[in-house]
Amino acid sequence: MAFPTPPMPPMGPMPPMPPMGPMPPMAPMPPMPMPPPPVWNMPPMGPMGPPPAPGMPGMFMPMPEMHSAFYWGHRAQVLFRDWPGDRGDVGMYILCLVVVFALAALVEALSAAAKGVSSRRPAAVLAITGIHAVKMGLAYVVMLAVMSFNVGVLLAAVAGHTIGYLLARIGLFRRATREDDAPRNGALAASEAEPRP
Repeated sequence: MAFPTPPMPPMGPMPPMPPMGPMPPMAPMPPMPMPPPPVWNMPPMGPMGPPPAPGMPGMFMPMPEMHSAFYWGHRAQVLFRDWPGDRGDVGMYILCLVVVFALAALVEALSAAAKGVSSRRPAAVLAITGIHAVKMGLAYVVMLAVMSFNVGVLLAAVAGHTIGYLLARIGLFRRATREDDAPRNGALAASEAEPRP
């Protein structure tokens, strides 16, 4: 059996709280000792570190300017450090363009030379593989030269590939007959086929 609970009388307004006085100042917390991160234990590097001791040469090496867009000018760095460099003369820059041109033309000449040999003899296969390795190495060197973002170097590489391709095709057309120059889909030409016993 449940007993009825009497209703609670309504509560009146709560009396106001007395005002609080100013808070007493907190004592400062002592710093927590923490070891530095491992990265901070590295020796200083470059210009961020302390200056070298008197009598010792500085370790700071200036970084070359890196371009992220094509630019014109003879003050470039192509393939090697300070080559042709930030010199005032244009002669080294022209030499750089001639070298890039010659390398690009040589890539095309080697490509044509590899196409001109189509024998399945082991010596010929090794020769073609060697030519291909040299060709790819030079092609990557030309690519790295173009990555200097110098427009003159880019034009020298394109001109070298174009002239090299043209000269290689002219040389192939002179020594090839119409039958040998036709596409063969990997089959040997009649003049290169080994005689059957």
